[in-house]
Amino acid sequence: MIDYNFDWGIIWQQPYGPLFLNGIKTTLILSACAWILAFCLGILVSVFRVSSSKPLRFFGATYVEVFRNIPLLVQVFFWYFAMPSLFPKPMELWLYDNISNLPFFLGILALAFYTSARVSEVFRSTLLSVPHGQYRAAYSTGLTPYKTYRFVVLPYAFRLSIPPLTTEFLSCFKNSALTMTIGVLEITGTTAYIESFTWRGLEVTTAASFSYLVITLCIIALMAFVEKKTRIAGMIHQAR
Repeated sequence: MIDYNFDWGIIWQQPYGPLFLNGIKTTLILSACAWILAFCLGILVSVFRVSSSKPLRFFGATYVEVFRNIPLLVQVFFWYFAMPSLFPKPMELWLYDNISNLPFFLGILALAFYTSARVSEVFRSTLLSVPHGQYRAAYSTGLTPYKTYRFVVLPYAFRLSIPPLTTEFLSCFKNSALTMTIGVLEITGTTAYIESFTWRGLEVTTAASFSYLVITLCIIALMAFVEKKTRIAGMIHQAR
């Protein structure tokens, strides 16, 4: 039998309890900001991908291939260690010295650009699955291409894309753990920090795993609610 004395109370003792809760808060804010940015960029790039303009299609395809095929960890390192060096030296030093949350903001950008490439492919597939009758009906009422996409095509495609978007949302949330490598104290980073002082790796890692599980289940429930509320009667892909 393993001789190990469990001490679950260590998680809530000062200063580790507030630190762990702050890690959860940081994860939620970071993931939410990255997802909002990725969602907006993904829609824009997906429209480029199905555009009749060759330059836009080329830009969209290049964007997706670059950000989707480079490992996220490499992108996180690039944004933190390489991107600031592209600026003049005084500005680079100013960024590192004066922006205390620089790793947090750069982590958001890295996660957002990586996720947006995947989101754009989700939207591209759903845009291509929108019946051509929707376009013809919109054009017959006098809508411009811009208004057709805004009021007809994108809302329709959004409903079709909710299930795969749920998967991408979950991936975005879980991938936020990689930002610990540049010093962001989210859940995983906070867990490693607490363990280094308490040597209670089992307890704090279990607490972190439970936190990820609970938040993930909440995201699934939220997206299921959104899917139910946006359901269109008669759409074959949705269960009654």
